[in-house]
This record gives sequence, C-alpha cells and structure tokens, in this order.
Amino acid sequence: SNLPSVQQEQAKAETLPDLNAKILDEDWDDISPSSALEVISEEEAVQIIAEPLLPIQSSTLRDYVDHSETLEKLVHLGVDLSQVEKRQKAGQLLLTLDFERDVKKILLFLKDVGVEDNQLGPFLTKNPYILAEDLEALETRVAYLKSKKFGKSEIAQMVSRAPYLLLFSVERLDNRLGFFKNELGLSVKKTKDLVIRLPRLLTGKLEPVKENLQVCQIELGFQRNEIQQIVYKTPKILTASKKRLKQTFDYLHNIMGIPHHMLTRFPQVFNSKLLRIRERHMFLAFLGRAQYDPAQPSYISLDQLVSLPDEVFCTEIAKASMQDFENFLKTL
Repeated sequence: SNLPSVQQEQAKAETLPDLNAKILDEDWDDISPSSALEVISEEEAVQIIAEPLLPIQSSTLRDYVDHSETLEKLVHLGVDLSQVEKRQKAGQLLLTLDFERDVKKILLFLKDVGVEDNQLGPFLTKNPYILAEDLEALETRVAYLKSKKFGKSEIAQMVSRAPYLLLFSVERLDNRLGFFKNELGLSVKKTKDLVIRLPRLLTGKLEPVKENLQVCQIELGFQRNEIQQIVYKTPKILTASKKRLKQTFDYLHNIMGIPHHMLTRFPQVFNSKLLRIRERHMFLAFLGRAQYDPAQPSYISLDQLVSLPDEVFCTEIAKASMQDFENFLKTL
C-alpha cells in the first residue's frame, strides 16, 4: 500500500505546504534578487531552478529522501529503505521522526549497548520500530538483562543477533527465560548460555518450540534428559522444521542404525542437510566403511561424517579420492 502523505502526519511532522514553502524559500533566498521588480541577467535567470515539491503520496521512501534529513542520514548509516518499507507501517513511522529529536538518542543508546557502527544500518533495517521506543523503557530492559548476570558483551551479541529483543517488556523477557529453564530443566547458567547462543528464542513464538519438544519426545522417542542434552548442545533444533527433523531422524536411526544415545552425543547432525548425510553414508556403505559403533574398529563419528569438507572426508574417512566420490555420486 502507498505511503501516506505528509499532511496525514501533522501531529508529528511539518505539514506539506509549510515544508514545501520552507524548501522553496531556502533555495530562493540563495539566488533570487532582493526585489521582485529588480532586473536580472539571463545568466542569473537560468540559475533559478524550481525544486520539485515533496511528493503528496508515494509507494516508495526513495521519493522522500531528498526532502527528509532523517531519511538521508539513515541512508548514510546504511539503512536499506527498500527493505524498511516492506515492514508494516515502518515507512510511515520514519516520515514522522526528527533525526535530532528522535533518532540520535536511540543511535547513541545502541552504540552504548554495544552495537558496532557498521551494524547500525543493518540493525535498523531489520528493526526500524526501535526508533519510536521510549528511551527509558529500553534502558530498563537492558538493566534487567544485567540484573540476570548477562555481561555487556553478551548483551551486545544478543541484541545484534536478535534486533527485536529490546522491543519486548521486562515481563516477557522474564517469562521466556523462565519457560526455557523450567521446560528443559536447565540450570540458570545453562539457560543463559542457551539464549546467548540463540537469542531469537526470546523473541520468537513459543508454539513451534513446544511442538518440536513434543516431536522429540513422542515421535522420535527421546527421553527428557536426552532432549535436555540435545537442545543445550544444538539450540536450533527448537526452531527447526518439524518435517526436516523427522526425516533426518528417520534416516539416521532407521536406515543407518544410529541409536538414540549416539544421536544425543552428536545432535549437531540434525543441523546437516539430509542429502549430505545420505550421500556420504551411501559412499561409505559402498566402500564397506559405514561403521558408526564406537566399540568397533574403524569407527566413524557422526561429527566426522557431516562436518568435514569433502576433500578431507574422502581422504581421511573414506580412504578414497575425490574423483572416486564424484564418480559414485553420478551413479545415484
């Protein structure tokens, strides 16, 4: 939908006639004669160029940049307006803000929190709404995280990786930390470590998380203590696609014969693409080297199976050449 006219933002911004008059007056003062009846030369006349009026209505913020100090400075910071205007009412918000009055204090706050200068633009591209937040409320949320013994560098990391984090109230943040601590049976320290590594757990919806926990327990058959270990080692499992999670487990457990306790030891395997797992396992099976039991000779860990580059996997694990592997893949 189109961005609103500036007249619709009279409560927070200058009206269109006043702003246009201001633009034209400033330009006219620079080059116009002192009297409207004063004779001017042809050279002076051609320098009088009328500036375009501020667009009354537009579908893009770009049309407003030349007339808005706020937008101009945000662009210089690295804010991608083409992405901002895709966010609900974000374009309208930016048009109402004064850089000195509204934006500058938030930028200084973010820098104080620990957001790097070169990350301010990308941060505001993802979360322009923070520019309309009350500064005292933002400071209260940071103070809450400090009270929970999150260090300054940890808070900076969390805010940078989860830009919406500071939009949420202290009550919500506290409830989220309590949920993961109680639901997973984690200690306070492990709960902190979990959200530091995946801070979007504090900002995303809880329904997918609850569903994945149920999938792990009911459909995949993991015990509560195993789920606790899996999630702590690999937090992304909580937000992974349920379909992908089940498909990967099915192949690892039912095709490759990996027992639950081994998957609990190496849960990072669930972050790997199923195609990669399948191709490498089939190649090892073809060579007679698909041995995943640590009690047996020539044991291959799941970590080695999925994390090594192809060249290293071939030479050190499969004991074959890259050409052998490539030729095998062509037969699949």
